[in-house]
Amino acid sequence: MSSLRLRQIGKRFGHVVAVSGLDLEVAPGECVALLGPSGCGKTTTLRMVAGFEDLDEGEIEAGDRLLSSKKRNYYLPPEKRDLGMVFQAFAVWPHLSVHENVAFPLRVRKLPAAEIERRVRAALTHTHLLDVAASRPDELSGGGKQRVALARALVIEPAVMLLDEPLSSLDPHFREEMRFEIKDIQRRLGFSMLYVTHDQSEAMALSDRILVMKNGVLQQVGSPMEVYYHPANRFVFGFIGLSSFLRVSFSGGGIQVGNVPMPLAVAGDAPAELVGAGEAVLAVRPADVDFVSEGGLRGVARRRAFLGEIVDYQITIGTQVLRVQKLRHESGPQVGENCGVTFADSTWYPMSDAGE
Repeated sequence: MSSLRLRQIGKRFGHVVAVSGLDLEVAPGECVALLGPSGCGKTTTLRMVAGFEDLDEGEIEAGDRLLSSKKRNYYLPPEKRDLGMVFQAFAVWPHLSVHENVAFPLRVRKLPAAEIERRVRAALTHTHLLDVAASRPDELSGGGKQRVALARALVIEPAVMLLDEPLSSLDPHFREEMRFEIKDIQRRLGFSMLYVTHDQSEAMALSDRILVMKNGVLQQVGSPMEVYYHPANRFVFGFIGLSSFLRVSFSGGGIQVGNVPMPLAVAGDAPAELVGAGEAVLAVRPADVDFVSEGGLRGVARRRAFLGEIVDYQITIGTQVLRVQKLRHESGPQVGENCGVTFADSTWYPMSDAGE
């Protein structure tokens, strides 16, 4: 049985469609990341699940409980849904100790004192906060404050956790540390998780599946490897990982990128229907581009940036730009040098596939 089911849910704000016809099932113990640019509808989706926004269409169920249904005119308030929620802001009470911040949801529910203490101690243990239980949140780092928010969500022992960009206010070191701590806690406790983020690496590291959204519409849902290696469309290709898109024209048996000839061996197997259309878009990952001393698609190195283990290049081919990344010990052109490139892998899209 699914822990969470979204059936054709939708939400409008005036004439703006925030979410349209979204279907999703989250299995027990599964983490699904909602990924997309700002304004794509991912936070609105999470707020509908939490009960902070009512549905305009569809139904939401958690386990065997109905949470919202437009058709049945049913809406369960947030405080009765028993879902854990972690917000982007820490949202901790500075005047309460860490222990009392975590205990607060249970005191509101009027649980027995012994049960409150048992649950709080367990939540603090899972989030490595037991030693600072008597401290105030302002005495903790940003990562510590976010642990308090996480412990407060865990203490109600939810079957489903909702997280709305919980790490975006942390610096990169704490963000990476917390990312893996959240995953470890989820594995230990076995709850399902719906995780909103615009950070692709965060979604890839945390999730069992990624749901990619654009303009309130689901574009693709699949494992991190599926959406990375087999993107459903040009938008997903461009949003998941770094990418370059080259506009290619076909005429008289020749291939050109702008006014630069492309050897057939470099072009690969362009689909016949795109060749017949006379133009297409060639999508390439920076790591799938190789430099060659002779032949290849010719360009000029306009940027060479050392990024530690990799060197990032910007190659101009006519008026178009190609991004290339190679390991630091691999040879590559200097700025201003002519160079040739070939593609270890590439994907073709019709010009009409507007993914930008």
